[in-house]
Amino acid sequence: MKQFPRHGFRPSRRNHTTARYLSSTALAPALGTVLLISCAVPAPAFARAKGITAPPKGANLVSNNRKAHSRRPTARLHGSNHTSAHRRPRPHDVKGSLEALHIGGRHKALTGSENVINRKVLDDFVTGTNPLQALALTTPGTNFTSADGFGMDTASDTFYLRGFNLTQLGVTLDGIPMGNQMFANVGGASVNQLAIQEDIASLAVSQGAGALDTPSAQTLGGVLTYKTVDPTNKFKADISQQFASFSGYRTFIRLNSGVLNDTGTKFYAAFNRTDQNLWAGYGYQKEYVGNFKLVQPVADVGKLTFNFDYSDFDQYNALEMTNNMEHVLGYKGSYFKPNYRKAVNWANCVAFNPSCSGAAVGAPGLSGDEVSDEAYQSGQIQRAYLTGLKGEFQLAPNVRSTTLGYGQVANAWYGGTMPGFVTPAQFPMAEFRQHPDMRRIGFTQNFDIQAGKRNAIKTGLWYQNDFMETYNDLQADTPSGPLSMMHHLHKSNDQHWAKDMTNTNTFQFYLQDTFTITKGMTFLAGFRSLTQTTTGGTKWDHSAQLARQGWQLPYSHAANGSLTAAAAFLPHFSYNYHFLKNHELYADIAENMRAYDYNVQFGSSTPWSGLGSRSISGQKVFEQNKKSLKPERTWTYLVGYRYTSPVLNAAVDYYHVDYQNRLGPITSGSITNPVSSYQNLGKETMNGVDLIGTIHPLRLFDVDSDTWGDVALTNSFSYNNATYQNSHLPLATGAVNIKGKQQVYYPKFMYKMNLHYRWHRLSANFNTTYSSARNLTYTNDVKTPGFWSSELTGAYDFGRVGFVNNFQARFGVTNLFGQHYAGGIHGAAAIRGDDNPVLFMAAPREFFGTVAAQF
Repeated sequence: MKQFPRHGFRPSRRNHTTARYLSSTALAPALGTVLLISCAVPAPAFARAKGITAPPKGANLVSNNRKAHSRRPTARLHGSNHTSAHRRPRPHDVKGSLEALHIGGRHKALTGSENVINRKVLDDFVTGTNPLQALALTTPGTNFTSADGFGMDTASDTFYLRGFNLTQLGVTLDGIPMGNQMFANVGGASVNQLAIQEDIASLAVSQGAGALDTPSAQTLGGVLTYKTVDPTNKFKADISQQFASFSGYRTFIRLNSGVLNDTGTKFYAAFNRTDQNLWAGYGYQKEYVGNFKLVQPVADVGKLTFNFDYSDFDQYNALEMTNNMEHVLGYKGSYFKPNYRKAVNWANCVAFNPSCSGAAVGAPGLSGDEVSDEAYQSGQIQRAYLTGLKGEFQLAPNVRSTTLGYGQVANAWYGGTMPGFVTPAQFPMAEFRQHPDMRRIGFTQNFDIQAGKRNAIKTGLWYQNDFMETYNDLQADTPSGPLSMMHHLHKSNDQHWAKDMTNTNTFQFYLQDTFTITKGMTFLAGFRSLTQTTTGGTKWDHSAQLARQGWQLPYSHAANGSLTAAAAFLPHFSYNYHFLKNHELYADIAENMRAYDYNVQFGSSTPWSGLGSRSISGQKVFEQNKKSLKPERTWTYLVGYRYTSPVLNAAVDYYHVDYQNRLGPITSGSITNPVSSYQNLGKETMNGVDLIGTIHPLRLFDVDSDTWGDVALTNSFSYNNATYQNSHLPLATGAVNIKGKQQVYYPKFMYKMNLHYRWHRLSANFNTTYSSARNLTYTNDVKTPGFWSSELTGAYDFGRVGFVNNFQARFGVTNLFGQHYAGGIHGAAAIRGDDNPVLFMAAPREFFGTVAAQF
């Protein structure tokens, strides 16, 4: 089924005849969090997990939680750290800066169900790699796939943490809440979009069931906490240049001012440009990112930190395919550009041939739906600007205050060719464009209070307002030739189809107390209160006017209204016990609630998106749903054990999750009069085990590391049994039993091996990962096969060369053995059958070479 640009719309040719699709988010697992074990030296990190949400492809059972904005309109014809506050900071006080990071090993271990990968871990991977990819390659229970070696394509990037994807994880960048990490900037922005990889000091993963102090309205499981490096105390410039396969190159430069005056003022400014051609078909992906950070100590009582980040992404998109499309079109299947004539021929078949199939267009084996999934082009431009001001002050010997104010402005242009959108001139295709503008502002206030020797109290609140408006426009293609994707995307004589507008207010309060029972044993008890209200939806809709002009378009699903998700008491309990020096036991229990997603009417998997039909309006369905909808909730239970020593690090976690009120789009009514709605789809349960162990064999035999270096070998295994519990899923074609069926898109088994070697200035890292087959349907009748993927990197630091410090040469190879497998997965899972194009093929073997230096 053909999809709309990732902003949302996904009308299907069978949109109004069958109910075959269900949201992967909706049926996504309620996943718990990840067990993680910290490894002192080159050991992989652990993380916690969250669920996944995927948008559907047809309008029949569609969901687009994973990425609310679709990249290309896909449619079918009939129719989604702190400076000490007790003394004035001196030049050597660089807590929280890069120099202050733990360097005794590749991991900085914390207690309980939390772990951190630091700068050293990130440096073991290809320069510029998405930090989530580094996390997934070293952490059990996590899974990251993408269509490119860098992991920079925010549309194809797919990250799971014990069954939950990024739209169900709490995510912060230097304390700023980053929203649900959707492809489009809805209520936040992707961290990978706004933070240069070299500027990230650490990525912490909270395991159990999240963290009470994380400002997030979508947390159902884990929490990801990014921290950026602080400016250095001495003047310094960092420069690196990378060259890669497919005409790729990446330039990074960072300038540190050093301490500028007696008050300790210091800052850095950094810039990164990445440019690489698509490995299949026509197009490129470019990104420009800038980071600025200023730290100003305030006498002896604290400090102020100011940051400003911006990004500009221009990207052509890879083609999403079904298993069958990959078989027929090949591993390098792509959009037609620059072959405009071929695109028009296929569109004519979609628009005017009721029995259209692959045989009619020279691609025997493709169904009519799959023919409509191909198109001339697809792409987007995304821009985001984020700023924050944080004040950290010691109000009293036992009271510390952290105040953060932030604001973000983001806009984008998403577009693509829509075969089957017939223009007034009877041309068989048109360009569908979406132009969202998002603005948000908010603040957090936190207090850390040490009450006596046993009680460490934390409390705080968070408020955010975000406003989004989106223009949904059309531009007719013509026989004279194609429109330029990146030029006409935001400079064109568009026909306005509809405008969506939403305003959201979020408030959260939390209170927790960590009580020290005895030495090495602590118990945390706390709760948070959360409320979020979203008002809006369709502002205006010109479908009737366009029809009078001669446009032949699918139903637009206009709906408007308000919804509130609220929970006064969401408890969280955790226990941690360190005993016998190297041993640790921990447990975590928590309840979480996820507020309602919001998106445009052409989207899916939100209460405002993809509702109704031509016979029953989207507005009427919204009003009906409002009476019965309840926000999604999870109860997560986790127990774990960790052993840590200089020679061996090992851990095991068991987790169980009960997921209630799972929401998603569904089509009910009769087969001749189906109605798209958004309803409770039932429960899901999850049981999982993660195991990890890291051994340093040379240390075991007391081998001299100065002579032979150090070797770290890590192995991990993950098992996840996430099953749906609904035995009577009501569809227009009749009820379907999916009880006991395994969750879609997430592997049941994963194995990871990481071998790291370091000797003086030389380092090398090899990792390999096996992921078992992933289900593509809710009845589990279609799967994408399991696969192995490997990466090899190496680096040598030449030290000082002339006037250059730390001159380094790095080399990396991704997909080392050239495996062919499905990378990212985006879109709705079908109930049954290989009908939804949700697969992005993983990039082939790629080579990367980098030189870096400091001045």
